[in-house]
Amino acid sequence: MTVFAVEYVYAADSEAARDEHRPAHREWLNGFVAAGRLLASGPYADGAGALLIFTAPDEAGLLQELKQDPFNVQNLVSALKVTEWQPVTGAFADYA
Repeated sequence: MTVFAVEYVYAADSEAARDEHRPAHREWLNGFVAAGRLLASGPYADGAGALLIFTAPDEAGLLQELKQDPFNVQNLVSALKVTEWQPVTGAFADYA
């Protein structure tokens, strides 16, 4: 499995809608946690977006999976960046 850093930029004025859909978003994320594929996730302190660290066989497949995130289904993410990451030290180094 390859490790990917996924960056979400939240849509402007979407805070109330994110609050509404956060339980479904976290349930969706927890499926990846249970499968051992989501290593970490959380919002940026300024509320502008979030960072998610996934494992996946390939970027194309991960992008298809990300489309199913309730935040993406509800158009609460205005920009998405997926970058292959090769951690060499720390807690995630075993996944590289």
